[in-house]
Amino acid sequence: MASRTLSGALALVAAATVAVAVPGATAQASPPGTKDVTAVLFEWDFDSVAKECTNRLGPAGYGLVQVSPPAEHIQGSQWWTSYQPVSYKIAGRLGDTTDFRDMVATCHNAGVKVVVDTVINHMSAGSGTGTGGSSYTKYNYPGLYSAPDFDDCTAQISNYQDRYNVQHCELVGLADLDTGEEYVRSAIAGYMNTLLGYGVDGFRIDAAKHMPAADLANIKSRLSNPSVYWKQEVIHGSGEAVQPTEYTGNGDVQEFRYAYDLKRVFNSENLAYLKNYGEGWGYMSSGVSGVFVDNHDTERNGSTLSYKDNANYTLANVFMLAWPYGAPDVNSGYEWSSTDAGPPNDGTVNACWQDGWKCQHAWPEIESMVAFRNATRGESVTNWWDNGADAIAFGRGSKGFVAINHESSSLTRTYQTSLPAGTYCDVQSRSTVTVNGSGQFTATLGSNTALALYSGKSTC
Repeated sequence: MASRTLSGALALVAAATVAVAVPGATAQASPPGTKDVTAVLFEWDFDSVAKECTNRLGPAGYGLVQVSPPAEHIQGSQWWTSYQPVSYKIAGRLGDTTDFRDMVATCHNAGVKVVVDTVINHMSAGSGTGTGGSSYTKYNYPGLYSAPDFDDCTAQISNYQDRYNVQHCELVGLADLDTGEEYVRSAIAGYMNTLLGYGVDGFRIDAAKHMPAADLANIKSRLSNPSVYWKQEVIHGSGEAVQPTEYTGNGDVQEFRYAYDLKRVFNSENLAYLKNYGEGWGYMSSGVSGVFVDNHDTERNGSTLSYKDNANYTLANVFMLAWPYGAPDVNSGYEWSSTDAGPPNDGTVNACWQDGWKCQHAWPEIESMVAFRNATRGESVTNWWDNGADAIAFGRGSKGFVAINHESSSLTRTYQTSLPAGTYCDVQSRSTVTVNGSGQFTATLGSNTALALYSGKSTC
């Protein structure tokens, strides 16, 4: 959940079991496995996620899929209802426990690991009956939490320069759990252990900034797999009391500045500036950073690019997947005009590009770069070239090469690469490119197009 916008959720059966920490276990600093690209299927129901794992995510080389919160939540059609949990059972619009477990198994069979968007900072903002029939009030969730389990500050967060205010008061009026309390820690760990028992491979920790890093470390130590992958939402704010680097001991932290700056560069500056993107821009180290072009919050609040930015958005995703910094998320949601609009068909995706589903993860320009990233993982940037403006090119060791033309006219030039001589498929245009014995090739790129070659892909 964004620090200043409404999002966030919990759910499942709270088996309040406490796991014993494994001696010597360390936080997983990057996604598990050899493939680090996550498709974030925002508000897709579990049956639809399972089908997509089999039909597209696995074959395309996506290593992980992130699913929206699998919890009973408040009623309503808006997307953010998923982020106001009322119990820890799987009984929301996205499916039930059987649907969830089947999805995890199906995705695993397709070679795709499952990350769950997890809301453990707060519960709801009101009272009523949840999507699974549970009655609740803001500070009372029968059988789970009662008033003493919430923080004493019941005012909304108002001062991001005050650590106590940020971590003990209420995010947009949502009941703030006291994560320093033993029972609350145990209940949250029980919820997460239930998910781990269903085969989940990792968690995105929603609104992590609003919980002390030590509280999260304590909760993680209670898990059946205390070194499980965590990706924490901690939005950077200059001069703020709580900073993202405080959380790197627990696992990855989402580097929001990466997305903010990509918007500015692609919209109004020069791609040439990207030559040292990452740590060179003052970001966290690559090995602990989760990156994205947009997510469900930022596409709606306008702080990043979104699908509405057309070629700028597409090329920014191409760059992210080609550039060796952080672990990338590809946001995949649906068309919206109202920022509150919930998912089409209550989350059922009958087919990509129908009923408003945008399926950005399946756009050919983006999807093709997943295999590129897998093939070039671990290779450093080589043969950087730019025209001082909006055309760039770079290699990834001797394994790959990318060129992006963000100029208003076409560009023809001879590129120097470190690729072995041979014929390669440009996975962007689906045409072949011949690299000579000197590692050079000549190509013409149209305005707002890219080119990507990698070893092992010789035919289109």
